[in-house]
Amino acid sequence: MPHYQKPGWLTQHVFNAIIAGAARLGLSVRGSRVLAVRGRRSGVWCETPVNPLTVDDDRYLVAPRGGTQWVRNLRAAGGGELRLGGKAEPFLAQELLDTQKVEVLRNYLRHWKMETGIFFDGKTATSTDEELLSIAPHHPVFRITREEPSG
Repeated sequence: MPHYQKPGWLTQHVFNAIIAGAARLGLSVRGSRVLAVRGRRSGVWCETPVNPLTVDDDRYLVAPRGGTQWVRNLRAAGGGELRLGGKAEPFLAQELLDTQKVEVLRNYLRHWKMETGIFFDGKTATSTDEELLSIAPHHPVFRITREEPSG
């Protein structure tokens, strides 16, 4: 069974709705976007607010709550869109191996600890590599690259 931390009612029905609503209006809260990915069974676009992260020149999506529905859908679809206002940025996604996640998790915690730190078992941006590696299996990380139009 994949590791998953269910959001509380307030997060699910209030905070996520506010962040997603702002992004749909073109207002980003500290870089937030709406992730749109096709459902793995329905094929219907599913949306959720996310906090993309840039480390060096690479962009990532980190799943602080673990094996969420968006993670499962992204694994199946291999890509999606990051939306802000009327703009949609199509991307391809490649999931990282646990051993590749340490610096991404460290940077994610440095940037998003106030909002998501509770989901990382007490680990912080100053935790050792070994400590971050110990939680890496519980937090899927995807490197995202802009999908180039074909043709």
